[in-house]
Amino acid sequence: MKNGRKAPAGREDRRAPTMMDVAAAAGVSQTTVSLVLNNIVEARLSATTRQRVRAAALALGYALPGPAPATAGAVGATTIGFLCDDVSTDPWCAQQLDAVREKAWAHGLTVSAGVSRGDPELEAALIAGMLREPPVGLIYASVLTRRIRPLPAFERVPTVLLNCYVPDHSVASVVPAELLGGYVATLHLIRAGHRRIGHVHGQSWTDPARDRIRGYRRALAEHDILYDPALVRPGNWEPPTGYQHATALMDLPDPPTAIFLANDMMAVGAYDALKERGLGIPGDVSVVGYDDREIAQFMRPALTTVVLPHYEMGLQAAEALIDGQLRPEGRQPQIKVECPLVDRDSVGPPRPRG
Repeated sequence: MKNGRKAPAGREDRRAPTMMDVAAAAGVSQTTVSLVLNNIVEARLSATTRQRVRAAALALGYALPGPAPATAGAVGATTIGFLCDDVSTDPWCAQQLDAVREKAWAHGLTVSAGVSRGDPELEAALIAGMLREPPVGLIYASVLTRRIRPLPAFERVPTVLLNCYVPDHSVASVVPAELLGGYVATLHLIRAGHRRIGHVHGQSWTDPARDRIRGYRRALAEHDILYDPALVRPGNWEPPTGYQHATALMDLPDPPTAIFLANDMMAVGAYDALKERGLGIPGDVSVVGYDDREIAQFMRPALTTVVLPHYEMGLQAAEALIDGQLRPEGRQPQIKVECPLVDRDSVGPPRPRG
């Protein structure tokens, strides 16, 4: 089971409590639960909130798993250092850390975690603390997929970059397959019969926005659909731009029959814009998002979206360290993790017009 517990005798039919159960009982998000239970002291959470989460976990019987016997690869080291560049309102850092912790526990290891908040001095201090006792390795994680400059510490300890990378591949990295994700989202709409497909992307300077629109264009090209710049709009990941650009797209003389938005939050805005105009989803316009945030399954209709696989990426990063996948020198591997589509209720065939 995910939490490493077995049901007591005579209670095998009862489901073990999950982090979602703890979050519901404490009245907080799953991200907050993860930050509290992983003891991320840099997170700006009140003592009252921390106490409420711990009390809810205790009352439900939710506990961290006990360590398994250490593997041969962990001889001489008992920890993995995990450093994230920020804690945001997004659940990504918490998902990464949960996955690393789970993989570490399965190998008899613990995780020493910290959040630098982009402060170079704090970052250096946190890494120095993690390296006082030689760890199995270091995982350096980023909330936003991006290129980084390698730190001197990366030369001192086996390191895997999580959701970030260095261009020369001198440090191993695990990143999402964003181009494929954009391709899969667009292909799903094409297979449903759509040929006028709008796209609202994020800030063009970000790697995810660039790769997702490349996937969008590739899917169009492979199916002989002419790329139309009028159908592509610049967003900023927030609901208001989804609303604004969905409105603009539907004002076109030949509006799209489907819209692919580069994240779920912009899809929330697009839903409002379409419903305000009396357009049904997916009867009049199909919609696909990206990220698979928790809200996606509760939108009406439930949003078809692409998973941003931070949990799986965390597992892959920890596995690369523990299983010795890093090379002694030279070009290090880059693992690209698939971003699968979650098909819900917001996509259907285009309705004939005219």
